[in-house]
Amino acid sequence: MRETVMVVDDDGDILDLARLVLEGGGYRVIAAASGSDALRTLSGERPDLILLDINMPGMDGWQVLRLLKVDERTRAIPVALFSIKSQVRDRIQALQGDACDYIAKPFAMDELLGRVRHILDATAGRGGNA
Repeated sequence: MRETVMVVDDDGDILDLARLVLEGGGYRVIAAASGSDALRTLSGERPDLILLDINMPGMDGWQVLRLLKVDERTRAIPVALFSIKSQVRDRIQALQGDACDYIAKPFAMDELLGRVRHILDATAGRGGNA
């Protein structure tokens, strides 16, 4: 079965680019345009990885991450945060907040595929569809 990656970002161009890159890499992609959309979608889907934008209107990525990690159904799904912020303190905060990785935008296609593969290999069997 193909691995599934959920991409959560309020920027439609980023969603489209991530979908193209990830589908080209053989992944099934679920897109969500907001944190609340992602949480609704997760009631019926179990992705193997969630790529979550930090800066979104309404419910930001930090809020979504906290909700995911307190819910037994989603706690084990690895979450990588991504943002145009690339400061060291943002990376540290992401990793201390139960995120498994931090990817700075804009991302290179090869980098995104490599990071996704690394995360999925490192977390195989911990959650999602596994």
